Amino acid sequence: MANIPDELMYSEEHEWVAGDIAPGSEVAVGITEYAAAALGDIVYVEAPEVGDDVVAGEVCGELESTKAVSEFFAPVSGVVTAVNDAVIDAPETLNTEAYGNGWIFKIKVKTPNKALLNSEQYAAITE
Repeated sequence: MANIPDELMYSEEHEWVAGDIAPGSEVAVGITEYAAAALGDIVYVEAPEVGDDVVAGEVCGELESTKAVSEFFAPVSGVVTAVNDAVIDAPETLNTEAYGNGWIFKIKVKTPNKALLNSEQYAAITE
């Protein structure tokens, strides 16, 4: 069973959000261990650029693995404030450390996503 940290919020598309999702807050965004395992060995990450506006539920990037190419969806709406160059340079980090150092980008929240799930709700959809 995949690790699902209690302190994070989750989207049904298997992204996680770390931080307060209130407007004006900055949150980190990544993919879950469940998503990383399903994708297999991740070899490429296309993230949005700093300054890009992203909208919750809309495609904002792409992940490529040895199995497939998968779209990445914004879990909250806002402006991208940072991109994790370490993950761009070493995409396999998402397979070994999906949480913590495996964040892909950060967003200054404009609109929270009320559809985000807590860890128990997310666990229920991954069973």
